[in-house]
Amino acid sequence: MCCLFGMVDYGNYFSFYQKTKILRCLAKASEARGKDASGIAYCTRGKLQVYKRALPGHKLRIRVPEQSKAVMGHTRLTTQGNERRNQNNHPFLGKAGNTTFALAHNGMIYNDKILRRKYCLPKTGIETDSYVAVQLLEQSGDISFSSLGKMAEEIEGSFSFTVLDEQENLYFVKGDNPLCIYHYPKIGVYLYASTESVLLDALSRIPVPLGKPNQVVLDWGDILQIDSKGNQFRGEFDPQNLRIYPYSPCSVMLDPPAMGWHFPKRTATEHEYIRILKSIASFYGYTPGLVDSMLDGGFSTDEIEEMIYCGRV
Repeated sequence: MCCLFGMVDYGNYFSFYQKTKILRCLAKASEARGKDASGIAYCTRGKLQVYKRALPGHKLRIRVPEQSKAVMGHTRLTTQGNERRNQNNHPFLGKAGNTTFALAHNGMIYNDKILRRKYCLPKTGIETDSYVAVQLLEQSGDISFSSLGKMAEEIEGSFSFTVLDEQENLYFVKGDNPLCIYHYPKIGVYLYASTESVLLDALSRIPVPLGKPNQVVLDWGDILQIDSKGNQFRGEFDPQNLRIYPYSPCSVMLDPPAMGWHFPKRTATEHEYIRILKSIASFYGYTPGLVDSMLDGGFSTDEIEEMIYCGRV
């Protein structure tokens, strides 16, 4: 229940103050999905910078240079790795070959320890499950559709990833967790957040006229690259290792064995994640039993959370 957020101002439309205001609005709205820590990544003078703290989004000191086009953000609800150790917070820095990159993750990875043993990944002081995605990309030696797809296909759990490199290419790796991207082609801007409700909340606070957006639609298994000129390029991966099978209020239940989907035993981290979700549900007047029923019915935790916030349960 973390939140991804950010922007690509490829048209250089916003001033420094406008860009700062918009990012602060996005960070504040993203607190709905996590207040334990927050952070951003951006490029300046050809170098990738990460700034993160164990603070809620509205307290994060966001100041991004006017020339920075792509900014990638994250707010965190801690499930693994104490947020007071700042190295556990997102975004994470990595280096694949000659490319420096930053990665942020919304979701949970259940086979991170298995992957570290399988690929002999080095031990680090970072305690979060998400960091295994950084290590897999580092081992691949580059940031590309191929390496991002291979990383995503190794992950068992739930996820959507964002990855920013030092050439200001922003990648979205769409798993079963939600992601909403708005494109404003007339002014040359993309804005995004994990859910549409978070993005709309942020937009209601922004004192800058943006016009009507086009929504960029991503499905499970899609990889989207937006470059510094606003161009879109697409790749894909096989999402068969995602924990849940594809079911949503607008889709038909598919046969899990036929699709190759499986349900590993829940870890202690996942149980804690669900406990937090039930607390959120109770706050909005829904019973823990309803959450269990929806999980058994094939809904992901992020789908359930979104429906709770929007009153669609």
